[in-house]
Amino acid sequence: MMQGTLQSQPVKAPRPMPAKPHTFFDDVYGIAVGVLFVAMGVLLLQAAGLITGGVAGISLLVSYLSGYSVGMLFMLINLPFFLFGYLFMGARFTIKSLVGSILIMAMLKLMPNGLVIGHIHPMVAALGGGTFCGMGILALARHGAGVGGTGIVTLWLQKKYGINAGRTQVAIDAVILLAALGIVSPGLVGWSSLSAIAMSSMVMAWHRPGRYFGN
Repeated sequence: MMQGTLQSQPVKAPRPMPAKPHTFFDDVYGIAVGVLFVAMGVLLLQAAGLITGGVAGISLLVSYLSGYSVGMLFMLINLPFFLFGYLFMGARFTIKSLVGSILIMAMLKLMPNGLVIGHIHPMVAALGGGTFCGMGILALARHGAGVGGTGIVTLWLQKKYGINAGRTQVAIDAVILLAALGIVSPGLVGWSSLSAIAMSSMVMAWHRPGRYFGN
């Protein structure tokens, strides 16, 4: 009789652990890892003559047209978006994003001195570069920062209206890739589309409310 009573009692689910805020050193390490991922991704894409979405794609596109350093362009194009970030996302987010972008610019300037890519297939560059960029954006977002540019806008839309950042990024990337058709060969634009999908998929799959409990 007692056994039957015990069996009929519902089993209580364990309570979720409360979110534990990131420490200062957590943020430093997370942002540094994100910066490294983004820089590696851009280098892979640049080696194959590809572009991708977001501010990284715009910077690559303008660098092919102008011959200017992609790192410098990355920083300059970001400036008006940092103003947007300051007004709508707060000073803390903007400062972290600014530091991240400066570090990305520096990495893109320095890494070719220690890493020279002689040959890479466009498919490898597209999948690897897009995934690296996506992982970098994700790492930065987890620690309250962005890579600037369109990433700030997509994160704000998700925070303010609950619109998935990855889906918004896909729409923005489509416009960037259409613009690239007049500059880059259609074949390379096709591979570039794969890189943009790989990058946005990382954010779409993993940057969801409730999936991550650190802050």
